[in-house]
Amino acid sequence: MRYEDPWYDALASGWGESDGAGTPAEAAVPAARTETDGAGDRARDVYVEVQRSEAFQEVRGRYRGFVVPGVTAFLLWYFGYVVTATTAPGFMARPVAGAVNVAMVAGLGQFLTTFLLTWAYARHARLRRDRAALELRWDTQELTRGARGGAS
Repeated sequence: MRYEDPWYDALASGWGESDGAGTPAEAAVPAARTETDGAGDRARDVYVEVQRSEAFQEVRGRYRGFVVPGVTAFLLWYFGYVVTATTAPGFMARPVAGAVNVAMVAGLGQFLTTFLLTWAYARHARLRRDRAALELRWDTQELTRGARGGAS
């Protein structure tokens, strides 16, 4: 019995690497797996069915609900810093405390917000998406295993 992971993408493995004989990896990349019987069609139908399911849409909605505003806010903050640094150097040079100026505080704020956003993303994923996504994956595995008739 051979186990085939439906999450494996043969075309992505080894891309850009040599096969050891100097041949570019593009020539060494294996062809995508194909099914000759109806089980492949059924497996594809399972994935389409799961993608259209309410549970999948909820997981995607939760993901987008966090990522889109988070990325938007961070990019606005980042580009705001860059634009302010280039258009208002006098403001950025204004001292805050001793030799520390506005530019230094804002630059350190960039690092701080990167770490805070990473922490918030990981927490959001753990609390609101991971369990549902894992359940979807297990359900999909069971459905595709059943679609193949248990033989591989």
